[in-house]
Amino acid sequence: MGEIAIIDAHIHLSNISKFRRTAVELSGVDYSAAGLEAEFRRNDVVLGIGMGVTETLAGGFPDERSANPMGLDMASTSATAAAGELPSFVMECVGINPVRLAGDSAMRQRELDAIEQALQRESVVGIKLYAGYYHYYVHDAVYEPVYELAARYRLPIVIHTGDTYSDRGLLKYSHPLTVDELAVRHRELTFVICHLGDPWVMDGAEVVYKNPNVFADLSGVLVGGREHFARRMGEPLLMEHFRRPLVYADCYDKMLYGSDWPLTPIGVYIDFVRRLVPEKYHEQVFYRNALEVFPRVRARLAGI
Repeated sequence: MGEIAIIDAHIHLSNISKFRRTAVELSGVDYSAAGLEAEFRRNDVVLGIGMGVTETLAGGFPDERSANPMGLDMASTSATAAAGELPSFVMECVGINPVRLAGDSAMRQRELDAIEQALQRESVVGIKLYAGYYHYYVHDAVYEPVYELAARYRLPIVIHTGDTYSDRGLLKYSHPLTVDELAVRHRELTFVICHLGDPWVMDGAEVVYKNPNVFADLSGVLVGGREHFARRMGEPLLMEHFRRPLVYADCYDKMLYGSDWPLTPIGVYIDFVRRLVPEKYHEQVFYRNALEVFPRVRARLAGI
């Protein structure tokens, strides 16, 4: 990447058994805070945004029992564990379990209070919804109190769209077109659709193009290690599948780089996105767009 600094707008640091298996069996990464820091240093990544998610039993995600907000329960290093803080190279979007918000009024209020308390931490830069994993449309009323909190604290909503990394997900809830209704209803909020809605990337691109308050990240559309990426990037139809929506939307100022680490090595994924995005837009996609979407990231990096 030369001298361009990179913000990885979509990583994980949570104790999810499938992430651990993927790291060992497919991507070959060291799935730990130290492993992430080493990959960041090798690839000029100045900051990563972790997507909060938890499971109460191994293999349980999407876990209906996980308390709100879901966080990065593997993020501690020896230097930060005692203080209960995130390492300096990571900020987070706290995850939402809508099942517990749909419970009785006492539980719902406890959960919302816990979410609001988390949003007051400077290290929290947004809110993550796991559409498809949890069987609620993003425009369901269960999320309305969360959107009110997002507006109050001026934080973006990041939404999983497209294929789910669990066969217990339901794809009708994760189609990117569901975000269109939400974006129109809540014009005061900023939304990020993850994975550009893959495999419905043209639909995802249209939602970004049409709605001024919708962005997309390019994370997690391929999973695996260097050899797998080399083979897949040699398939013209696959590369065209991802280039076509980017050309159609022509909104490189609304596309964010993200790796979905540990599903792939960071350096490998950087090279993949570099091949998709014209060079003149690299600084926007790899760095500047994240500053626009996440004001607290901009504040953090301005202070370094």
